[in-house]
Amino acid sequence: MSKQALPVVDLRAVACCPPIAVRPLDAGEAETVAPMFKALGDPVRLRLMSMIASAPEVCVCDLTPAFELSGPTISHHLKVLREAGLVDADRRGTWVWYRVKPEAFRQLGVLLQLPARADETVA
Repeated sequence: MSKQALPVVDLRAVACCPPIAVRPLDAGEAETVAPMFKALGDPVRLRLMSMIASAPEVCVCDLTPAFELSGPTISHHLKVLREAGLVDADRRGTWVWYRVKPEAFRQLGVLLQLPARADETVA
């Protein structure tokens, strides 16, 4: 065994680096946002989300042609986004119209904002 002296660290001293978040998530918040991040973890669903977010409402008839996937497959992906609480849908005749849920985006946005670091400049 080595008999090296260990340095004494003052726990009240300034931290070596800024915190990674303003505050950590509590268990309830993590349970709320985890399904949203899981739903967005698929490239097709992420693209669908970006398309839906680009307008106040988007018809499924405009979403399907953007992919080389069948209509039922696109419908499945949209269902996952709906069940995760990211989008709302309304049926109008034979078509379904989708729109983002602003509260879900606010929740995700808060998590994705990192505190500014001293060595970074804001553009």
